[in-house]
Amino acid sequence: MTANPHILEFVSDFIDTRRDVLSAISDKIWDHPETRFEESFSSALLADKLEDSGFHVERGVGGMDTAFIASIGEGKPVIALLGEFDALAGLSQQAGSASPQPLIENGNGHGCGHNLLGTAALGGALALKAWLENEGLQGTVRFYGCPGEEGGSGKTFMAREGLFDDVDAALTWHPETFSGMFSNPTLANIQAAFHFKGAAAHAAAAPHLGRSALDALTLMNTGANFLREHIIQEARLHYAVTNAGGISPNVVQADAEVLYLVRAPQRDQAQAIFDRVVNIAKGAALMTDTTMTVRFDKACSNYAPNRQLESLMYTYVSALGTPVYSDEEKQFADAIYATLSEQDIDNSLNSMAKTGGAEGREFAETLRHSPLTDAVAPYCANDNILYGSTDVGDVSWLVPTAQCFSPCFVVGSPLHTWQIVSQGRTSLAHKGMCLAAKVMASTAAALFKDPDRLAACKAEHEAVRARRPYVCPIPEGIKPSPLNAKV
Repeated sequence: MTANPHILEFVSDFIDTRRDVLSAISDKIWDHPETRFEESFSSALLADKLEDSGFHVERGVGGMDTAFIASIGEGKPVIALLGEFDALAGLSQQAGSASPQPLIENGNGHGCGHNLLGTAALGGALALKAWLENEGLQGTVRFYGCPGEEGGSGKTFMAREGLFDDVDAALTWHPETFSGMFSNPTLANIQAAFHFKGAAAHAAAAPHLGRSALDALTLMNTGANFLREHIIQEARLHYAVTNAGGISPNVVQADAEVLYLVRAPQRDQAQAIFDRVVNIAKGAALMTDTTMTVRFDKACSNYAPNRQLESLMYTYVSALGTPVYSDEEKQFADAIYATLSEQDIDNSLNSMAKTGGAEGREFAETLRHSPLTDAVAPYCANDNILYGSTDVGDVSWLVPTAQCFSPCFVVGSPLHTWQIVSQGRTSLAHKGMCLAAKVMASTAAALFKDPDRLAACKAEHEAVRARRPYVCPIPEGIKPSPLNAKV
């Protein structure tokens, strides 16, 4: 399979002439870091740009104020580009700095590069619109404005509401330290808050009258930690105490809350482990004579790769290569690289290697002492799990889906850190972002041009669905909630 040179030339020229505009949009989103389901500025900025460019924009879809769908064209096929734009709490950081320097103490920051992610999808959608018009082809281009990927599973809520039901294929990407394919399955997850209610009392004068919610929370966490020995090796249990009951040790704590995140390779495996965690919480409440309430927060499915679509996307990843960096960018990369530990670098190289099989391991080793990548990572369809989760997983169970990685950060940079925030508003990141826009637009254009390839993608997807039907992991009645929502 070879890349279509006409598509490559048209899309590259389109994105290159709009590089400054796209970079400015990405920087504005970086400047306004908003956490899950509160991305009012970022969502509106992208939606307005699409609307001004002739797209029909439907806002507030899927029960989320900051979710939107922008469409242009008519008829089949319907090709979707997925955009994200949410930030992370507690990761405020000055841009372009090689040392941790928060702009706002405990403020938000784009520690996963979603300011770049959504903007590249925007650029890809605009380029694809222009290409379809130039070629006189029929079909529909859609941009999905997807909020709350970080801990909110916005796409899963959109999937539950049927918003992807008429889509023929979906494309997306994620900022990374290298250029290659997101070719691995991920973990499904379930997130829920457990709230314990007891009775306050004077801890010395009348401890017998108290019923400690903090004791219940502690017993639950202890039980969950013992559970780790009895779950499958690939599963994960994480928790954060969100309310310890106050700061007075002489008051028996009447309220306490803990947020749990359960992960496993398949949805039903995550559900089975979650059910055991709920039983542990019930036991903790019983032992302490407190009451326990569960608030189901969100969930997402594991990512199911589509090898036909991945192979097509990789054709354009390979053809477009990697960015060329200036001396100034290389100097900045060296300064960031110096802040990384050997463990950071090893972890980054291991993740890179997983996407390419044996050749991937060899490729990753060539970058061990290279802050910036200058070659595309090899692609290999494999079942090595990437130990994280993404709500792109739910889209992948509904339609053929592929996603690539594009180099926006220095090799070894761990996601969800100040280093990522610092790099996310630099020309280094902008180059990777524009490269991703070209890959997505070119891949989508190839699907419009080649109905047989799209049919092969859909046939593969239908075969996977036949073996394991999709069940949305978020029950009816559960509504999206902002980061600081309480039980």
